[in-house]
Amino acid sequence: MEGSGKLYYGIKEVAELFGINASKLRYYEKEFPTLQPKKNRSGDRIYTQADIDQLTEILDLINNQKYTLPGAREFLKERENRKQENARYVAKLKKLKSFLEKLRDGLASEE
Repeated sequence: MEGSGKLYYGIKEVAELFGINASKLRYYEKEFPTLQPKKNRSGDRIYTQADIDQLTEILDLINNQKYTLPGAREFLKERENRKQENARYVAKLKKLKSFLEKLRDGLASEE
């Protein structure tokens, strides 16, 4: 689906892609709070490529890596927490780098 050029996919298209029925997709929306496809004016679910990527990961965890639903949910939650923590560390390191560069430039101008 990545190369199809479409921005949005209907629930039937996504269900066919993964070989599951639409009710299972709706169930996963309830089980995984981060999976929330938007709805159009008529109330139909529309999936973006990001939703499909996330669903691919969820199904991989459940079907291939044999996670339970709560286990997969916890894995994704912990990974998101690690991403946020890493982003905070990167921001601190950038601030430190900037400070050290200013210090270096200040020392260089004194010579």
